[in-house]
Amino acid sequence: MSARGADHRRDEGAREARVAADEVYRAIVARAPEHDIDPTLDRVREVLELLGDPQRAYRTVHVTGTNGKTSTARVVERLVREHGLRTGLFTSPHLSRVTERIQIDGEPIGDEQFVELWQDVAPYVHIVDQRWAERGQPTLSFFEVFTVMAFAAFADAPVDVAVIEVGLGGRWDATNVIDADVAVIAPVAMDHERWLGHTLVEIASEKAGIVKDGATLVLAEQTDEAEGVVLAAAAERGARVVREGVDVHVVERQVAVGGQMLVLRGLGGVYADVYLPLHGAHQAHNALLALVAVEALLTGGAALDGDVVGAALADVTSPGRLEVVRSSPTVVVDAAHNPAGAQALVEALDEAFQFQRVVGVVGVMADKDPEGILAVLEPELAEIVVTQAGTDRALDVDDLAAIAVDVFGEDRVHVVHRLDDAVETAVSLAESEVERGAAVLVTGSVLLVAEARVLLGRG
Repeated sequence: MSARGADHRRDEGAREARVAADEVYRAIVARAPEHDIDPTLDRVREVLELLGDPQRAYRTVHVTGTNGKTSTARVVERLVREHGLRTGLFTSPHLSRVTERIQIDGEPIGDEQFVELWQDVAPYVHIVDQRWAERGQPTLSFFEVFTVMAFAAFADAPVDVAVIEVGLGGRWDATNVIDADVAVIAPVAMDHERWLGHTLVEIASEKAGIVKDGATLVLAEQTDEAEGVVLAAAAERGARVVREGVDVHVVERQVAVGGQMLVLRGLGGVYADVYLPLHGAHQAHNALLALVAVEALLTGGAALDGDVVGAALADVTSPGRLEVVRSSPTVVVDAAHNPAGAQALVEALDEAFQFQRVVGVVGVMADKDPEGILAVLEPELAEIVVTQAGTDRALDVDDLAAIAVDVFGEDRVHVVHRLDDAVETAVSLAESEVERGAAVLVTGSVLLVAEARVLLGRG
């Protein structure tokens, strides 16, 4: 066979695998959504038991919090992998393809592997579905199925360490069937109130549910009320607590080209001159949490090799988090989807870039706090283009526009229903008054950022 013929066959095989993976994804995602919570871990436990409890085949780090979960999990994984260990990484949601959610050795599983994985677990999922349906109770949700698939993939690889990001909350999240060696709780703020509670105390209590007996808890700086709840839960479970700002610190950080230079004090000592190619103070704190989690996991708290830490952190990526996806003018995307995330975004944007004029493209999910998000963004944006992601969960454009007018004033608000048109409108508005230093910021939801990345060639 000629080289051209072999290439054609490979391309055709890849297309067929992609189509099959998309079909599997559509079937799984048609199940109950992640936020349709039925508070039990029993369905997932039953499937995993039928599979031989694959989640017990490797050590785990479990990551929750309101903001910073994905970035922290990615840094943990990269640090562990740099130590020569085989890694699994489970994060959500995905930005381009569902296969991003399940990564082995830093790479998403392939379409063919995704289909095979589903074929392996599907008989057991259907057995448990049938049991529960016969009792008139809910079958597995789509997130529960993805969780089972991830745990099975990691055992099959096999990995040495799996880094698991909580989907929603903690206590009743499908991932909480693991008995993690190390739990990480990133900053807790108001979000998902409909499901997690309407106070920080309630939300923190749900997130503290991932701390297991005798584990190590790495705790980000928190409000007093959130910290009190988490510390009480940790004490009840006999967990070792490592607190940011008390036991470990971001000692120093300086803005650098493409990121920042850090000095971090971990459990084992000080790590100086560490380059992190991510913007913003919040990412420095995420990196500290990840570093300390890996110290606790691999050495029990002794120092890691500084060169290994430096190499790992310099290679970290976090797509969709203050990511530049276009130039002339600069287009930045950020997945901030609550007021706390928006505040971190604004501070990082001011610190890392010197834009003279920023125009926002903003779409928000219906279950979020649009007024709170827009109020934080308002001082940063010259004008705002209101739009929406292509999902039923998105807040209607006209409803968001009405809120935006209240926050920004009518003259600064533009309404464009299609995202591609919204981005082009924002580009024109950004460049209308300054030739240089103009920028467009796409933010407000993970799904909107995911669509923007695909639109701009990054998906």
